[in-house]
Amino acid sequence: MDLVDISRELAWEVGALTFSPPVTYVYNPLVYAREPHEAYLRRYGGAPKEVVLLGMNPGPFGMAQTGVPFGDVAMVRDWLGIAGQVDHPAREHPQRPVEGFACPRHEVSGTRLWGWARERFGTAERFFARFFVVNYCPLVFMEAGGKNRTPDKLPPAERAQLFDAAARALRRLIETLSPRYAIGIGDFATKRLHEALLGVDIRVGAMLHPSPASPLANRGWAAQAEKQLAELGILI
Repeated sequence: MDLVDISRELAWEVGALTFSPPVTYVYNPLVYAREPHEAYLRRYGGAPKEVVLLGMNPGPFGMAQTGVPFGDVAMVRDWLGIAGQVDHPAREHPQRPVEGFACPRHEVSGTRLWGWARERFGTAERFFARFFVVNYCPLVFMEAGGKNRTPDKLPPAERAQLFDAAARALRRLIETLSPRYAIGIGDFATKRLHEALLGVDIRVGAMLHPSPASPLANRGWAAQAEKQLAELGILI
C-alpha cells in the first residue's frame, strides 16, 4: 500500500465520523486539498526513510490551506515546490475561509519547521531523502466562534474512534516507509506514537513543537529541536 492509498482510506474513514458541540465545523484537507496533498505524498513519500516526524493535526493557516503538514503557503509553494487546486470544505466557517495558496496568513509552526529544514539541508530533496513529515489526525476542528479545537479536547468516545483510524493509518505508513526513528513533534504526537507503535521495532522519540504558543519554542526552536534529535542519534 502506498501513501496515497493510505491517505485516501484514512480520509474516507474519518469522513464518516460525527462530532458534537462545541465542535461545529470540521475540515478535511485530505479531500478538498487532495491535489497538493497527494502531490506532496508522491513527490516526497518514497521509501525508505530514516526518520518520520509526526505532528498533531492541520493548522488553520497551514495544512488547512495547502494540504501539506505544517504547510505554510510560502514554504510549500516556494521551497517544497508544491501547488495545486484547493477547493472548499463542505461546510465552511465564515471567519475561517479556505483560500488555498492565496491565503495571506503565515503559519509560524510551518515557517519554523520548514525554515530549519531549508537552512540545514538546502534543498527539499536532500531533506526528504532522510525525513518525512506527516500529521496524526488529518482533521481541523472549529467551534462556533471560529476557535480552533485540538483533537485531544474531543469527548472520549469521539476521540477513540478518530484515534483508532489515525493509528491504523500511521502503522501502515510506518510499514511502508520503514524508518529507524519515529519522532513526535510535541507531547500529543509522541504519546500517539507510543500507543500506535507498541511492539514495533522502531525507536520512538520526541522533539519540541515549533508553535509560537510555546514559550520554549520562542527561545530558539531550531537549535533545541536539533539538540533533541542528536540526543536520539539523528545527526544533521
